[in-house]
Amino acid sequence: MHIVVSKKNLQTVLWASAILIMSVLSLVYMSSAVRGLSVAVANVSGKLMPIYGVETAEKKIALTFNAAWGDSDLAQIIETLGKHKAMATFFVTGEWAENHPDGMRMILEAGHDIGSHSDKHPHVAKISRESLIEDTVNANRKIKEITGRDVEYYRAPYGEYNNTVVDTLQNQLGLTMIQWDADSRDWQDSITVDKITRYILNNINGGSIPLFHIDAKPKCTPPALEIILAELSKQQYSFVLLDQLLLDKNSSQIDIRGIQREIEN
Repeated sequence: MHIVVSKKNLQTVLWASAILIMSVLSLVYMSSAVRGLSVAVANVSGKLMPIYGVETAEKKIALTFNAAWGDSDLAQIIETLGKHKAMATFFVTGEWAENHPDGMRMILEAGHDIGSHSDKHPHVAKISRESLIEDTVNANRKIKEITGRDVEYYRAPYGEYNNTVVDTLQNQLGLTMIQWDADSRDWQDSITVDKITRYILNNINGGSIPLFHIDAKPKCTPPALEIILAELSKQQYSFVLLDQLLLDKNSSQIDIRGIQREIEN
């Protein structure tokens, strides 16, 4: 038996299917909001997304630093941040926390926040869910032993993720995954102060989350940071912790670019 479907009927079916899919996603989001959980909701493409930046009319940004190597320029970076009244979030590995307890305390005493950058810096998109949970729990334990508080934010090593990684970290472990929308590339061998400065300033907007590193191989980050903060301060930007930038999960969504925005009523 052959079933003939007209073009008009086919379009109707497709529209009905799209509406059904969006309705299901909305119900998932609403149910998670009611429970107050940190639930990752897929966008239309079905991809779970971390947060790359925030849509806001305010001129505020959340500076972030990854720490997985040494601490050679940490003190200088902390001093530069203090000079410009800039707050930042430091994503540290569990191993870094163990090896640099004084650096951890320096960060905390300056009023900055600390998130997880994994324990041993694995390629998280290539390991099992069980291995990811083990690595993350170990890192959180090591960080909490020094900070005395639970870890809220996670940044994946190498910026890698897939649906399993996001689902595991956010839905199972209750963490918020943070990426970046302005990359200093300060780890590259060929980097210069001028390049770092241009990479950041050319990509900053209100709600941006720029990325830097502690102990990047070429020690260009501190002088570049000084120039960047001075220029952005002239432009009336403020430098806040992630807590002060991110929107309420119960009234926001993440679009296909990873930008968190308020849900329109």
